[in-house]
Amino acid sequence: MRITSELFVAQLIRRLFAAGGFAVVARKGADAAGAIYVVTRNRGGEIQLFGPAVQSLGDDSGTRQFMLEPVNDEAGLEARFAREARFDPDFWVVEIETDDAPSFLQIVEG
Repeated sequence: MRITSELFVAQLIRRLFAAGGFAVVARKGADAAGAIYVVTRNRGGEIQLFGPAVQSLGDDSGTRQFMLEPVNDEAGLEARFAREARFDPDFWVVEIETDDAPSFLQIVEG
């Protein structure tokens, strides 16, 4: 059983702040089961987008897993989120500033 989206986002933000990073909820989705997208911005200004991993790539541990999506700029982010909103409007967007996103997310290779 997975924790709720709201609880996952809250603990992610708390862990980032404790490690000296920064995070903000840019879009609040469904409390229980909204998909979570994480936008990372490092000190050099580079952007990465991590979205929910495809279920066939993950394991059955119940933890939220993410995969890197091909987005490099603000226009790409907006286009990706517009597509997601048409498909499922209950998604979350969390923006984090850290140089080490993989230490805060369970990332699978796709």
